[in-house]
Amino acid sequence: MEDRLQAAAQFINTTASHIFLTGKAGTGKTTFLKNLGSVTHKTFIVVAPTGIAALNAGGVTIHSQFLLPPATFLPDRFLPENITEGGRFINQNSLAHKHPLNSARKQVLRSIDLLVIDEVSMLRADLLDAIDYRMKAARGNFRQSFGGVQVLFIGDLYQLPPVVRNDEKEMLGQYYNSAWFYEAKALKDSSLVYIELDKIFRQHDDAFIGLLNNLRNNTASAEDIDTLNAHFKSADEISALQEVITLTTHNARADEINQRELQKLSTPSHTFKAYIEEDFPENLYPVLSRIELKEGAQIMFTRNDNADQKYFNGKLATVKEISGDNIIVEMAETHERYTLKRERWENKKYTVNKQTNDLDDEVIGAFEQFPVKLAWAITVHKSQGLTFDKAIIDVGQAFADGQVYVALSRLRTLEGLTLRTRINPSAISTDQQVVAFVKSNHFPDQLSEVMKKRQQHFIDHLISATFDFSTLIKDMEYILKDQPAESGFGEETMKPVLRQIADALEAEKVNTEKFKNQLVSLLAAGDFGKLLERLGKGSDYYKNVLLQHLEKLLFHIEEMKQHARVKTYLNQLADTDVALSKKIEEVDKASLLVSGILHGEAKFDFEPLRKRRAEERSALLARIRKEVALLDKPTKAKSSKPKKARKKEGPSTYDVTLEMLNSGMTIDQIAAERSLARGTIESHLAKGVEAGTISIYKFMDDQSVTEISNVMKELQEGFSSKDLFGALQGKFTYNQLRSVMAHVKKEKA
Repeated sequence: MEDRLQAAAQFINTTASHIFLTGKAGTGKTTFLKNLGSVTHKTFIVVAPTGIAALNAGGVTIHSQFLLPPATFLPDRFLPENITEGGRFINQNSLAHKHPLNSARKQVLRSIDLLVIDEVSMLRADLLDAIDYRMKAARGNFRQSFGGVQVLFIGDLYQLPPVVRNDEKEMLGQYYNSAWFYEAKALKDSSLVYIELDKIFRQHDDAFIGLLNNLRNNTASAEDIDTLNAHFKSADEISALQEVITLTTHNARADEINQRELQKLSTPSHTFKAYIEEDFPENLYPVLSRIELKEGAQIMFTRNDNADQKYFNGKLATVKEISGDNIIVEMAETHERYTLKRERWENKKYTVNKQTNDLDDEVIGAFEQFPVKLAWAITVHKSQGLTFDKAIIDVGQAFADGQVYVALSRLRTLEGLTLRTRINPSAISTDQQVVAFVKSNHFPDQLSEVMKKRQQHFIDHLISATFDFSTLIKDMEYILKDQPAESGFGEETMKPVLRQIADALEAEKVNTEKFKNQLVSLLAAGDFGKLLERLGKGSDYYKNVLLQHLEKLLFHIEEMKQHARVKTYLNQLADTDVALSKKIEEVDKASLLVSGILHGEAKFDFEPLRKRRAEERSALLARIRKEVALLDKPTKAKSSKPKKARKKEGPSTYDVTLEMLNSGMTIDQIAAERSLARGTIESHLAKGVEAGTISIYKFMDDQSVTEISNVMKELQEGFSSKDLFGALQGKFTYNQLRSVMAHVKKEKA
């Protein structure tokens, strides 16, 4: 296939295959991930092995999403005899009983079709097997890897390998040939689709690209080494270089260079503290929470400027003036002056929207700081993903496979290279297991044929899985079994409702099997017209059946909310609600999805179906809640115990913004004064409106508030800010919409 990026999207949309999207540095893997939401119809979450990787990918860490303790996972039901419970090793039993998933995370894992794991060169096989176990347990599906969810792996195995401590190697060696993710037991029966991106965007010099490829493949010639070593410079020559960063192999070496150079400057030292809101743990800090700068200091930007395109992740600059919180820098190369602004990073978690049962990402904390760090030196490990025009490479003490390649591939051109130490051919190494894995999986010429076969399997899978209600029945049977007779629930409560639904689905089993067999026969015969006709009619029938069961379930949930001490039961019912709603979504999409695949479509728009389901659910909930309210059930006893007061630690960044607004300053004035983006200030004000501490008319005019309010009235109940944004065609920012939505809600109350 000529366009590998398009192939990757099509494999995701039209197959159930696990995919490994790889490629050399600078081939567009990160860009593909950023745009994934716009190219796939599947519901997905993004996870990564480390906090910074997760933040950069716009996702969450593997350990937080799957509630995994910091221990080595052994893919077995029981620990070996010489290993005791509660130590550095865990297994399936200890995960299930000592570290169970909570209901919220379980609901998220039940709601997705696709799991995206970024930076998989750092992902260990045992960690992937722990993810596999969590997915199977959460979804009640132990027959398929990852509980039947498709997985997209993104990364480059030729870069830095996963870390295995010496005390783990022997034990892991009993289960795995190596620590690389592809050795996981979860993938043994699931053939990965290997897609390697081959168009390089970072470098354009064919000679340099060829040299990097030779380093990557461990085939560098003596001539290649001589070409590189021609860029060696002495210490005196290097000391005269300006606007250049050093890439070195060890943290201590990078820190030593940065502190030494900073101390050389005779200018006064200034410290800038980060503003931290709510839940933003230290392991997620994208830059230091306390940044020490001096005039003359060399810095590097640590993120892209998406608004004004003034800088990019890895861009160097020199601090020229510091006055209070005002920092003026001079960009390397162009020498353009620029005033630094604080940037905002958000920590989020995935949740299922209780109103719509759609997947949401909820912001649970934020970190605001200048997006820079001292940059006379940086480690090769932390340089992954960065691009430099010039760099001093110091890899004389390279200790890991791929370090030399990673360091050199950060550069745009060979002309920008300076070597502090000459490169020894023995320091250039590539893990031979990786080479063997690539050789046995990389067949770009066969991708088209592989796709056709996988699409055929996917249609078979859709027919089988979409109309399989056994997991739903099993979930309800588990809840029924879990409820003792003395629980206090009589004939009109949870037990009979779930029994009715489970029995009704069980009664459909014979007809459903006949229906699936008909579809399989039509598919095998190539009678696609008849297949789509039967599939369409069958989907309509089963969707109506499931909607009737959903109505019963939702009515019962609303009834149960009127009782005290039923939190566990409600969580179980909520899990069932998510699973039943997901099944309705699958049935709703089946006919159009199969039709699209058979007609060669690569992209699907199921947004109209999603909106219709949301509207149907919203109307159903409104009617049910009205009916339950009329029944006048006894309400849950309110606790008279006062809520624990949160410890006050001085004014937050949010409080400071409100004080400045109340003093008469405008949003733009506050943003300029605080060196923050306008959007950050607007988010503070939206929070103030939600809390009832400020009036919306302090920062928005009556005409704008009225315009947004009127459009809100035209939308269906349960609409999202995304729906409102679209209806207003992007005229207002999300924070302005959030403010008005909060204002209207408070007025109604």
